[in-house]
Amino acid sequence: MNKDIRLHGHIDDRIEYYAIVAGEDAHRRYFFNAAESNGAQLRFFSPGNEFVIGRGGISHAGNGGSFCEHMFGVDQPMADLAKGDVINRLVVYGARSGDEGGTLHFSEQTSGELGFDKVFFDGNAVANYFFFLASKRLGASLRQQQTAIVRAVGKALKRSPAVGAHDENTLIDEVLGLLNDPGALFFLFKLVNIHHREYYDTFRSLYFASKKISDEDFAGLSAIAERHNIDRYQQERIRIDVMYKHPANRRIVDEYKNILIGCHLKGEISALENARLTRLKTLSVRNKIPGALFYALDDMLKKDKKIGGTEEHESIAETRQILEGLFLREREIESAIDREDMVRLLFAKKRASEVRDHTFEEILLDASKGCDERIRDGADMALLEGFSHIITYFDRFDATSQAVSQLAFMETVRISEEMIRSLLGNRSAFEELRPGLFTEIFIDGILENKYLGRYGRRKVTALVAGLRLIEENRLTVAALLDELLAIDREERLAIALLNHVRDRIRNFYSNYATRDDQATMKREVTEDLRKRKIITDSIPSRLFDETIVTIKKEAVYLHNLLPQIIGKKDSALREDFLENSGLDRFYVEELEREYFELNRLDLEQLYQIRKGLS
Repeated sequence: MNKDIRLHGHIDDRIEYYAIVAGEDAHRRYFFNAAESNGAQLRFFSPGNEFVIGRGGISHAGNGGSFCEHMFGVDQPMADLAKGDVINRLVVYGARSGDEGGTLHFSEQTSGELGFDKVFFDGNAVANYFFFLASKRLGASLRQQQTAIVRAVGKALKRSPAVGAHDENTLIDEVLGLLNDPGALFFLFKLVNIHHREYYDTFRSLYFASKKISDEDFAGLSAIAERHNIDRYQQERIRIDVMYKHPANRRIVDEYKNILIGCHLKGEISALENARLTRLKTLSVRNKIPGALFYALDDMLKKDKKIGGTEEHESIAETRQILEGLFLREREIESAIDREDMVRLLFAKKRASEVRDHTFEEILLDASKGCDERIRDGADMALLEGFSHIITYFDRFDATSQAVSQLAFMETVRISEEMIRSLLGNRSAFEELRPGLFTEIFIDGILENKYLGRYGRRKVTALVAGLRLIEENRLTVAALLDELLAIDREERLAIALLNHVRDRIRNFYSNYATRDDQATMKREVTEDLRKRKIITDSIPSRLFDETIVTIKKEAVYLHNLLPQIIGKKDSALREDFLENSGLDRFYVEELEREYFELNRLDLEQLYQIRKGLS
């Protein structure tokens, strides 16, 4: 059974020490002395080994080394980073890396000195351990002893949580247990920087309370640093280490680190991995995790790594990273889809629909399969709920987009109370995500569309205003339906009227400029439309007059402007007419097609003019 003897004291008001000698017969050994010569205070020894704690630092000879908990953000050997379970820094006296494979070579020169400032600069800012071992099983030469120590306890010292927990009892049991030498003695020394510990503990207490530091609290921290003359570098590394150790932060940062390590080993970051990294950074902002926790990892592991695969549009990349975030829950990372995420997904879906990018649907399908597989394997049902939430909004998007587009561009759309109520419910859902979102996604683009006709514009404008008034209880669904149906009836009549008047002008009226000619034509067309049961009453004068004006514009375009446009390939003249005439583009393009077919012209020439190519 292991026994130990412990000494505890202070070198000065800054450095505290703990000295432990452990082994089955440690109480029977003479292993230290105290002296004031050469400034030394305490000397610990065994045959061939020595460790001295002086006023300005430490000196050592023999076997052993030092170890401490890695502080997050401090450079670590790539071999340690790649092994996720390596959490401690281990330095073995006289050791050096011999080749690219990381093989260690040992020297007989193991003695050295370290000032306290360097101890806490190179190692942990708060606490560092030093050690040596007395055991006949280690070998005769120092090279043999150091090799045996690394093989026996090196792996454990680099991975033991007891180091960061300052659990010396567990450390003693681990080391002596691995040596398997009843006569072995373990000499363990802990040096603590009292000033750094005060700053560390104060910052930890404040940060863990609310994950933020108020101006008043920061002023208190600054006062501690100034009183103890703690330099800015040590302050920064202490703060970063504390922030990393907050459980909510650590889960996200560790996942980020693990992905980066895998990418580093491959030499490339795939689109999927880049999406996960981006999502984790997004979650870090949402969870108030400082960006500084990622900077060091990016510098060490992400720098100069190319993104694999073809370059993706920003909206597709965003879709990947948001949907990949769903699966982070399995790592106990809170990654629920919030309103901002949902808005970004909807705009990504909108763009994918506009440019017919099937990648969006492929990503969605992959996410759906991933959810099904994980639920089948026992994942939390919250994963499915999160994905279902997204699909519900996508279904709303499809239904709303289809209804609004049909209303805007189709002349035979069926307008019903059911359609309006569905749009009303969907509008409310989108507005909950962000005020004005319904108009941003479904209305603004349509109103800017050059192919939107005047009746389509009237219907869309009436719809938007009506839905808002219904929500404000200033209009009923039935009243909005009546308004939209009235516009629809007028549109149908205008189309029928234009066709009939155009036919009559072509067949019976060479000149329709006088009011008498137009009055006669109106009577004849009215009678014809009544027989066809298109109308039951008279034709509104306004509508008939607009039809005459439209036909006159058509004649000017076909007989005067279009021949010039074709001859000169003048796209600007065509565009000017379309912008100022008020005629629907669909209607004008149909006239152009008829003109080209009638005159046996090459339609490819027309397409080039429309594209603005000379």
